[in-house]
Amino acid sequence: MTKISGRQPWLHDRTIAVCGNATALSVADGSMGATGTGLLVDDRLVLSELRLRLAGEEPAVIQSGATGAVAAIWSCARNLGDSGPDPTVEVHRRREVVGGGMRERIRLISRAADPVLVDVEITLGGTGAELAVVKGGHPQGPVLPISIEGPALRWIDDRHETTVRTVPVAEVAVGADGLARLTWPVELSTSVPVDLVVEIDARRVSASAFDADAGTGLVDWSGIEALAVDRRIGALVSTSLRDLQALLLTDPLAPSDVFAGAGTPWYLTLFGRDSLWAARLMLPFDLALAGGTLRTLARRQGHTNDPVTAEEPGKILHEVRRAPYVDKTSGMVLPPVYYGTVDATALWAIVLHDAWRQGLDTGEVRALLPNLQAAMGWLQQAADNELGLLRYIDRSGSGLANQGWKDSGDSMRRRDGSIAPAPIALVEAQAYAVEAAYGAAAIYEAFGVPGAGAVRAWGVDLAGRINERYWVEDDRGSYLAMAIDGDGRPVDGVGSNMGHVLGTGVLDEGQARLVVDRLLAPDLLGEFGIGTLSRTNPAYNPIGYHTGSVWTHDTAIALLGMVREGQSRAASQVARGLVAVTVPLNYRAPELFAGESVAGLPAPYPASCRPQAWSAASAAAIVAGVLGLAVDVPGRRVSLRPMSPPPFGPMRVTGLRFGATSFGVEIDAEGETSVTGLPVDVAVDIS
Repeated sequence: MTKISGRQPWLHDRTIAVCGNATALSVADGSMGATGTGLLVDDRLVLSELRLRLAGEEPAVIQSGATGAVAAIWSCARNLGDSGPDPTVEVHRRREVVGGGMRERIRLISRAADPVLVDVEITLGGTGAELAVVKGGHPQGPVLPISIEGPALRWIDDRHETTVRTVPVAEVAVGADGLARLTWPVELSTSVPVDLVVEIDARRVSASAFDADAGTGLVDWSGIEALAVDRRIGALVSTSLRDLQALLLTDPLAPSDVFAGAGTPWYLTLFGRDSLWAARLMLPFDLALAGGTLRTLARRQGHTNDPVTAEEPGKILHEVRRAPYVDKTSGMVLPPVYYGTVDATALWAIVLHDAWRQGLDTGEVRALLPNLQAAMGWLQQAADNELGLLRYIDRSGSGLANQGWKDSGDSMRRRDGSIAPAPIALVEAQAYAVEAAYGAAAIYEAFGVPGAGAVRAWGVDLAGRINERYWVEDDRGSYLAMAIDGDGRPVDGVGSNMGHVLGTGVLDEGQARLVVDRLLAPDLLGEFGIGTLSRTNPAYNPIGYHTGSVWTHDTAIALLGMVREGQSRAASQVARGLVAVTVPLNYRAPELFAGESVAGLPAPYPASCRPQAWSAASAAAIVAGVLGLAVDVPGRRVSLRPMSPPPFGPMRVTGLRFGATSFGVEIDAEGETSVTGLPVDVAVDIS
């Protein structure tokens, strides 16, 4: 029997708050010290232990939760106050994460008949462990030496100096275990709250490869609202916006440019694919995120050929880390800047086109035209092989074996459950490239760039190769294979990949209907979303990362594709499931969840990140899909094809973007649709 050397921490029962480069993770009662808890700043565990005790006993949690940068925990001290079954001493903790640290307010309230005298103690310290060590569940090493400097505490790792201050000033000591102890003697009078505040700040003392700061304040989403008879959609949108805003980071090379860190705690940095999808899904409501993401990635576009980093001229990167990422369990070693992705380059071009249509300033678009030409050059070069398809293989031996969004090593499954050999040519990567070619051609024509006809013709040819090579059949009929493998065979396992082909311009009406019908078949569509792999596949695992789980963004992308293909009734069914899954999760959309439910409730994928950028941005996709919204600022037109009947009842949406203009859409009980706030010269097409 193989012994597992490390176990990735599970997160489904953690309370998580995030702001930019900092994430606070705790168990439900607010304490830190268990595996996978602490305060991470710049991918370092600056705080690994934080425990609160009143008269020597930790309070008992009643309820806790988090949205965006704020976590709230309500507990009671059952060892204090009046005797009897009802607790009479309450502990309310409000934890707010800020860029580089956190601030925690502990409010004590007594309902006891007599005054309560109590010593309140907090124990804390940090190991400074690297993110990969924490994620791998490996030993973190000892706590760092703590110095007492007047009213403050300090400890230093090779990246940060962490400082702890309190209000009011606590009594401070360092125990034999190396942990600091903060103590306050407190007297509680009936119904008179007492506040204790702990501030933790991690200041950088050395530079990393990517010192990105919080970008929360660089966008204003306060005017965005989705109100419906079904109140769940409004709650999901408001929660998702707070979560996504808390994930925003700035480019160290241009701090005015903002992008979404992929997700916390494991991916709180720039990811080409993830950051682009988050920006694209948010386009109906925001352009700043798209512009910042496009420029941040363009500054790091590939210029040379390097097999270790997978860099190639014109290629858009996969991820940027603050230091090399070393996974001791799998042996994977990724350099700080890593280009191992087959799809980010096409997605970059697609987002540029969609942002231009949505009204991104023409000067911003023009400045990125050389990057667009380089990106299209890479796509055409990458597909210049005997198959005429974009494909990937890890030539370094220590990078990602799979380089599409399903990037786990076991995701590419044939119908018999076997793993397909590399090199792999993903169906969605080809479809993205087709859509990128059509979009690039439109931009070339609008901006006077030569080569529009040639790049469009290349896209048409690639679309033809998709339809020639990827269609397969089983007893349910025809569907699109996940990929073509290294043997030249279709990877014919039934999976969600085909949903990404919808709306890209590859399929005719009949083909799109075949794909939609296959996605909605009971072996793929569950109660809450579309599974990554068919339940009939021998490799199916409801809590397999890409072999049976359901990913929020994956299902949302299929939903948008259905709408674009005129399949709104099917999309409506999918939209209702995506909203329903978030209700028991306090409307925080998970990165992914299990492919099976329990007693009608979604079961978690225990290691799922929360929040995750493209999952949070999927709320915007749901709203845009319900409206059937398409914006064309260069063409001075807005089109609306609302789902009928509206899946969430009458709805009013504000904060939609037509370039610099904000507008609103309302659908009444009879399905009548009205638009307000658009310039008078804009044509509105409603059907």
